Amino acid sequence: MFGRYIDTFRHEDGDILVETERSGGLLTYRRNCEGRTFERILVSETGETVINPVEPVNLPRDITDLLMIEFSPMLIEPGVARTIYLKFPVEVGVFLEAAKDIEVLDVFGLGTQKYTLYGPPTSGAIARWYRSAVYPEIPPVEPLREGVMELSIQNASHEWAEVSCAVFDSVDMKIYYNDLVATTATMKIITTNMAETDFIDAPLLPGMTRSIELYTARKIPVINRGYLMEWGLS
Repeated sequence: MFGRYIDTFRHEDGDILVETERSGGLLTYRRNCEGRTFERILVSETGETVINPVEPVNLPRDITDLLMIEFSPMLIEPGVARTIYLKFPVEVGVFLEAAKDIEVLDVFGLGTQKYTLYGPPTSGAIARWYRSAVYPEIPPVEPLREGVMELSIQNASHEWAEVSCAVFDSVDMKIYYNDLVATTATMKIITTNMAETDFIDAPLLPGMTRSIELYTARKIPVINRGYLMEWGLS
């Protein structure tokens, strides 16, 4: 389903149907995802339709930029670094791209999106929540539902640290895809209760295509800043 399309196309995969259909000289985009439908008439002479995975913080509506992934607790020795693999939720973005502009047409995703509070009730932050197992190597995934995150964790503190969640600012997220959806991230443990997370703009595997970011398409200025987890690592 992911890729670039000119004029008409049709993709059906389980509970998802995405298509463009031409009738009477009009081009209509139509999507059905688990019974949720969306339709628009498109007027374009040179534009392409681009479908790719996007930052998973848009459904059912814009609530937060933060993504929290919870996983089995890990105890990490001071000074030690380790790379693990997690799964993260996938949302699908549909864009209209022409020579002079790009527009977000649609965003959809499978399943139910869950949110949680990271930090104290009075000063914490809402985050999109997802639970993942911890994998020593790249796990199999359903590309329209989940992706793979390569997470490099470094314990830069002088104490053993227990970690069971990672919180990211999705504004910095760089997603790549082919048959697999993937992103690459880092986590630097500063103290036993504080860490810095960030994303790396590099494909997990050679030959992957970089996704168009929603922030780019919406023309929102972005400064890569990472995220400071100041309310604990579990």
